[in-house]
Amino acid sequence: MLPPRAYIFIGLNGLRALSILACLLVFASSIVTMVHDVEAVNRFVAAGKTNATDSGLLDCDYIADSTVPNQPAGAFWAVLNRLLIIFQIIVLILSELGWPQSFFNRFFPVLGSDFGLGALGVMQGLIGAAILSHHVDDFALVSAFFLFVVGCLNIFFGLIFRQHAKSKRSITSWREQAKGVLPAPVQRAASAASAAASLSSTVFGTPMEKNEGGEKWAGYGFGRQGEKKAGLKGFLISKPLESLPRYAPKPAAGDRASSPAF
Repeated sequence: MLPPRAYIFIGLNGLRALSILACLLVFASSIVTMVHDVEAVNRFVAAGKTNATDSGLLDCDYIADSTVPNQPAGAFWAVLNRLLIIFQIIVLILSELGWPQSFFNRFFPVLGSDFGLGALGVMQGLIGAAILSHHVDDFALVSAFFLFVVGCLNIFFGLIFRQHAKSKRSITSWREQAKGVLPAPVQRAASAASAAASLSSTVFGTPMEKNEGGEKWAGYGFGRQGEKKAGLKGFLISKPLESLPRYAPKPAAGDRASSPAF
């Protein structure tokens, strides 16, 4: 049975895969819609030239079979709207892929690693609502609705995990967390052993280290060379005080008095 963080990792990465898929569908549908709009505008212009007296054709609110409004520069704004949607979708896909992460962390931090999924979900919801507010074909309709639903899910999980959502689904952070699977006492013992080894190598030297004469030995040890090396590094090695063991009998007062003085 997997630990709870494994299910969180799998669920958040599944949501990220759905988010990328929805963005790709909206990207493709936006290009298709833009091509259909341009073709519809060309048909409308050609029909207006041939049927100049037909006021019903020219007074319609939208150009037939398109999302282009029949107003001054309507075709320009319709195409610009699709281009902006495509650009935003590309930015969202790159943020979901996490590349380049340094760019988002510096210039667009709401999509960086320090923020959660809420801002991403809001942007996806806005794009989906902007597409659904127009009369589009079935492909664009399904893609925009799918993106809107994924955006709502990102907002929901962003409210649950907040700024930790992207770190919980990150593969690199998962590997870092996998290194800490040992119990706490074992980790403390390992860290203490590594610290002792580092101090030993700092004070007494590393194995097979050369001295001034070019000779080699396996470390400095606790002899004269070790004391010299420790003194150069600021460590003092004091001689332990002489003392009798606990089980040794204490000298009597008469023995002390009878002992010769030097």
